[in-house]
Amino acid sequence: MRRTIFTEDHEAFRASAREFIDRVARPRAEEMIREHRIPREVWLEAGKQGLLGLCIPEEYGGSGAGDYRFNAVLAEEQSRLSAALSSCMGIHSDVCPPYLVAHGTEEQKQRWLPAIAAGESIIAIGMTEPSGGSDLAALKTTAVRDGQGWVINGSKTFITNGHSCDLAIVAARTDPSKGARGITLFVLEAGMDGFTKGAPLDKVGQDEADTCELFLDNVRVTDGHRLGEEGRGFISMMEHLTQERVGAAVSNLAHVAQILDETLDYVKERHAFGQPVGAFQHNKFLLAEMVTKIDVSQAFVDQCVLAHTEGALSPVDAAKAKWWSAQVQSEVLDSCVQLYGGYGFMNEYRVARAWRDARVTRIWAGSNEIMKEIIGRDLGLG
Repeated sequence: MRRTIFTEDHEAFRASAREFIDRVARPRAEEMIREHRIPREVWLEAGKQGLLGLCIPEEYGGSGAGDYRFNAVLAEEQSRLSAALSSCMGIHSDVCPPYLVAHGTEEQKQRWLPAIAAGESIIAIGMTEPSGGSDLAALKTTAVRDGQGWVINGSKTFITNGHSCDLAIVAARTDPSKGARGITLFVLEAGMDGFTKGAPLDKVGQDEADTCELFLDNVRVTDGHRLGEEGRGFISMMEHLTQERVGAAVSNLAHVAQILDETLDYVKERHAFGQPVGAFQHNKFLLAEMVTKIDVSQAFVDQCVLAHTEGALSPVDAAKAKWWSAQVQSEVLDSCVQLYGGYGFMNEYRVARAWRDARVTRIWAGSNEIMKEIIGRDLGLG
């Protein structure tokens, strides 16, 4: 089905993003998988091409696009090459900067945003903890007042960009008596005393992402590192999760659509029993189902993107888009692996890596079960 939410300007930007992928990222794709990281040169080149500052106003080094459809275009093009590349750069450019723009002081914006837009400072966000993932209100990291500053203790895990980050937005409990309303955000800088990073975690997929644990042992910061008002951290996270979740949905569908296209080519070329694999009725019907699932899902996600561009996307609709796209992604990729046969289980084939990479999308940015809980509560079901 023809998509109608993008204009000529968006498609021109798509061409620019695709040129960057083909010129800079694609030639180093295997290196990124092997090294479990995105090279600094890739980040810097993305910054030079204006791909990291869509959410950052011009006065702080960004492009201040003010139109979420540009973010969606970039996420789609990155996801077609690598789900992990889209995740890492999405955290850096699509998830974290809105926190600084919305809640940072003028001094903080001047200090951090230009380097983020340029790709000189890589940023991560530390929400998830070893003791719990989706239950953000129950986090155990603490920040205790000490004179004019704070002392932060705790740990974060499964942090995308964690091992290479220069900055990390971290949520900490500043008032245990207030529950969710006792959580505050801080921005930590690599090299601070007591702020250390674990080795990259050995994941099932998303090999390019330098996911790791962050350890905070008596990290001392001033109020100049507090992001936003004291006690409003949880509210801020809930506000910004809508964009993170619609972004995840955009990436999920672009990722699986690319692999399905490659699978269609494969089943037309590979023969068994004297005919193309795709010509067997079962496979033909299976592929028809997969194409329909993606097209129907894309129509809903496109409307979510448009609503978010207009500032009208609800957390409930973002939850629907996030869980449904992740489910469709996993189902379709599993079928693609089956159509490849034994080759689909070989890491040298993109379909195998995509299948592994996609499994986490039903977990991160709020698990699919949490998304259904949000939707169910909106239905008045408690």
